[in-house]
Amino acid sequence: MSTPITFTFTFTTTLTLVIISVSLLSWSLGSATATETQRNETEVRLLYEQWLVENGKNYINGLEEKEKRFKIFSDNLKFIDEHNSVPNRSYEVGLTRFADLTKEEFRGMYLGSKIEKTRGGSVVGESGWAFSAIGAVESINQITTGELLSLSVQELIDCDGYFNYGCNGGFMNMAFKYIMEKGGTETDKYYPYTDIHRSPCRTTKTKNTRAVTIDGYEDVPRGDKMSLKKAVAHQPVSAAIYADGAAFRHYKGGVFNVSCGLWDSYHIVVGYGSSQGKDYWIIRNSWGINWGEGGYMKLQRNVKYPLGKCGLTMMPSYPTKLAV
Repeated sequence: MSTPITFTFTFTTTLTLVIISVSLLSWSLGSATATETQRNETEVRLLYEQWLVENGKNYINGLEEKEKRFKIFSDNLKFIDEHNSVPNRSYEVGLTRFADLTKEEFRGMYLGSKIEKTRGGSVVGESGWAFSAIGAVESINQITTGELLSLSVQELIDCDGYFNYGCNGGFMNMAFKYIMEKGGTETDKYYPYTDIHRSPCRTTKTKNTRAVTIDGYEDVPRGDKMSLKKAVAHQPVSAAIYADGAAFRHYKGGVFNVSCGLWDSYHIVVGYGSSQGKDYWIIRNSWGINWGEGGYMKLQRNVKYPLGKCGLTMMPSYPTKLAV
């Protein structure tokens, strides 16, 4: 059984470095060693059945779909075992919630499209831009007011037209602009998430339902890791990164330091740190606790690439709000 992961975030008036206490996960359902990378079918099926239960999987098409997913699961498990059999890696992979998906399915369901250059910036495909923006707004609101509210991602998907395109991509900074100009954003309870591509906007013109407001937003200078570090020391920052590689998809723990791929994902940078001489960013996304270290990743920091590891410093931005 895996050791539980505990994240402790300490915010002061200056929101100094997020303090993270982690008992690193030895990936669920068994780990591989250098001498144990071959599994028989019985063992793989037992792991598969356990993984199905842990992830609440129930395939609509019954046994045929289950068998199809088993073959994909087996291929992913082989990659995981082979990766973890190599000694002295700075990170490990494991059976995440995506273990029954091919890379093409993962891209289509969770990434959407490649990051495309447009209007001097980068438009982020799929709807993760809305999750990242809302997460940053929820964070700054909690920092300044002490109140943590669950805000509406669906409102941004349905209503934000500032160069944002629902589930076809968008900019986090333009989402902040929308929230400013609309006088705030509604709660998830009032405007719940429907997982629909884009629906007619259902917001009201009254401010009575606007639960959280922001005062502005800031774009971190492109490629400026020191400015990003300074911003993250005060609050979580929205960012888009490349994230379609197999190692990223199956990441379970440690400092991720390899190629990330070419397709986009949406994260919030919540902190930074160092471990055994390795500098890293702490990032969070909307994939849930069955990926990474309870939904978080340590991404290599202070690299030679102009836009940072996986393009992290390509387009960071964050909302601003004065303390009450």
